[in-house]
Amino acid sequence: MTAGGMDADPDGSGEEDKGALRTALAGLTTRGRSFLAAGAAAAVCSYVLGQADLLRVGLLLASLPLVCVAVVYRTRYRVAGSRRLSPARVPAGSEARVHLRIDNVSRLPTGLLMLQDRVPYVLGPRPRFVLDRVEPGGRREVSYRVRSDLRGRYPLGPLQLRLNDPFGMCELTRAFSAHDTLTVVPRVEPLPAVRLTGEAAGFGDGRHRSLALAGEDDVIPRGYRHGDDLRRVHWRSTARYGELMVRREEQPRRAHCTVLLDTRYLAHQGSGPDSGFEWAVSGAASAAVHLLERGYAVRLLTDTGSSVPGPDGGGGFTGSTHDSAETAGLMLDTLAVVDHSDGVGLSAAYDVLRGGGEGLLVAFFGDLDEEQAALAARMRQRTTAAVAFVLDGAAWARGVPGAGQHLLEERLRRLREAGWTALPVGPGASLAQLWRQADTLGTSGADAGPPVVGGMTGSWA
Repeated sequence: MTAGGMDADPDGSGEEDKGALRTALAGLTTRGRSFLAAGAAAAVCSYVLGQADLLRVGLLLASLPLVCVAVVYRTRYRVAGSRRLSPARVPAGSEARVHLRIDNVSRLPTGLLMLQDRVPYVLGPRPRFVLDRVEPGGRREVSYRVRSDLRGRYPLGPLQLRLNDPFGMCELTRAFSAHDTLTVVPRVEPLPAVRLTGEAAGFGDGRHRSLALAGEDDVIPRGYRHGDDLRRVHWRSTARYGELMVRREEQPRRAHCTVLLDTRYLAHQGSGPDSGFEWAVSGAASAAVHLLERGYAVRLLTDTGSSVPGPDGGGGFTGSTHDSAETAGLMLDTLAVVDHSDGVGLSAAYDVLRGGGEGLLVAFFGDLDEEQAALAARMRQRTTAAVAFVLDGAAWARGVPGAGQHLLEERLRRLREAGWTALPVGPGASLAQLWRQADTLGTSGADAGPPVVGGMTGSWA
């Protein structure tokens, strides 16, 4: 929510007064200029024809717009405006409502006000409202709706007020300085909850078992703190160190997942809300949000090597379940403005994954040539499970499924041989159905890879 105020008249003298007066004269409407022209013409005709009455008519016609300019120029009142977005982050194709509020904070009532808010053309027509007289201390509230099928960050504002005299001779426009930003994020498709094993619960069962099998001698104790449960006292360590020692709490380890988005311009054909690239962006958003809700520590990685969250926090993964909602919002904000990259390969993303440790990898690839398919196949070695959604670029470009079937199948075969669960994506494909299909392939053991710890099924391949 933003707020701002503005004065409807100049408050100084000298150069500021002269500038404001020039602005007021420049605000003459077509009607006001017509009256001035008619008055001047009547004055010239009265001189040529010698008609004194015509001169009086000309003076009257010319003086009326000048009087209106003086009235608007000397009008003194203060107004404050605010804008509120509901919501400030909206999925593509959904509507958001913008609430505007105008407060008269002066001791004088306002005249007729014309309210206008600046919005990008993508969000719809520019909203305009006519506000009647606002009493001292009064307020007026209006609202309008915006909608965009294209994701992005769109500025709203500044809010403008147009001041008119009663005769419509003069019009001044004053603008607030405050702006707002509407974030249109990719569509998030609900995904089915498939059977999870291993680290799927997010608590690292293998870690608990290793501690249990380690024995008493391998327990690393710490000093007793006020409030610790006495049942956790480790008596052997207490006797060794001569002070109360307690067993350390076993910290659950969350399952890790990396969502890889291929943004290479060469890998995607076409543009617009129905293009393959937009499907991949929406798919990455849907997968990231779904896995965060399932308790995974998720990072978003692009072919350029950039990741969200940044590398300063736990290698790019979320740190705890409490920040999952914040991380989801951060990822959606990032995907709202992601665009094609100029890169030609996936080497930067491969370098990040090479030091990323074990975890699930969900990738959304565009067209893969032979070299990039081989590089993607090697990514599987750095993960415990990997799922790839490979877009059929030729089919998306022509709008016909299966247009590049032979080449696509060759790339899928190479990924599957490396242990990926690889699925083709054609125009109009449903990510939820592909998600369920990948689960079926993993459970059936087709092209099976090693057992998964932290994967989405017992044998994502």
